[in-house]
Amino acid sequence: MVPMAQASIELAGQVIAPGQKATVLLPVAETYLRQDARMPVHVFHGRRPGPRLFVCAAIHGDELNGIEVVRRLTSLKRLSSMAGTLFAVPVVNLYGFMGNSRYLPDRRDLNRFFPGAKGGSLASELAQVLFKNVVSYCDYGIDLHTGSNHRRNLPHLRGDMSDPEVLAMARAFGAPLALESPGAKGSLRGAAVAKGVKMLTYEAGEALRLDEVSIKAGVRGLTSVMEHLGMLSTRKRSVRSSLTMQVALNSSWVRATMSGLLQSRVKLGQLVSKDQILGFIHDPFGTQSLELTSPRQGVVIGLQSLPSVYKGDALVHLGSFEAPAKAEALVDEFSELMNQDSGLA
Repeated sequence: MVPMAQASIELAGQVIAPGQKATVLLPVAETYLRQDARMPVHVFHGRRPGPRLFVCAAIHGDELNGIEVVRRLTSLKRLSSMAGTLFAVPVVNLYGFMGNSRYLPDRRDLNRFFPGAKGGSLASELAQVLFKNVVSYCDYGIDLHTGSNHRRNLPHLRGDMSDPEVLAMARAFGAPLALESPGAKGSLRGAAVAKGVKMLTYEAGEALRLDEVSIKAGVRGLTSVMEHLGMLSTRKRSVRSSLTMQVALNSSWVRATMSGLLQSRVKLGQLVSKDQILGFIHDPFGTQSLELTSPRQGVVIGLQSLPSVYKGDALVHLGSFEAPAKAEALVDEFSELMNQDSGLA
């Protein structure tokens, strides 16, 4: 039997035939210098029918890891034989990216304006371009992020883990830990899920920095999900984790109880016990120091990286797990995997 071929697709007036790849430039609002601006979308349209998956990065313009993940993903030769369709958007928030800023020029957070609306604010218009032209045509999506505001995130996934399809995608991705998260109002994930798209958010590293482990894990995770969805043929890997991804029961931030200089005593992925010292906050004038202690047992999944802190700042993000020691061991094994395996994609 001859395999069924899929039909051509059209994006922004550009027709892409089965077996072709193209970069489509979606028009968005021009800059205040009246320069044209375009949102690039790399489209890989397989010869054989299959799922439609979108991958996007830099919804927050200062989150750079995802941009490099998309660059490496779209350079893989294996995509030439894929089934289905991949839409890869390296930079969504063009304006924030050009200014090394998380936000749009008007200080709006783009990830609070989906699905967007034509004729609204710059954020609404930009969100609408991505959602209308890409997201609404897809079955699955993965949104790439880093920590914000001088915070580092342990590589982990967020999504509706009560959905069996989403959980299966997350396990295929191969991150060590996951958080049950419905998605904030106006977020891309929240709007996409309401449209019926199965979504994951990958969080890893920090803003304005490229982190090799986070990037390698992202590329490996995306190709693994594409294998799981039947878009790519499955490859054997030289190193595999023997542990199963752990889903947090809940998570919360430990906040500063005074202002000063933070001296951290924990690292990402570390299991801490209740009342364990997480660090110290020192008065820069030398008159006072305060112990920062853990209110409960948990695994460190996020850390403040800027030493100067104000009272109330979020400093240590702790995830609670049913098997905390197993979660910590999985993080250690994941780190070894990323350092040892050269054939990650």
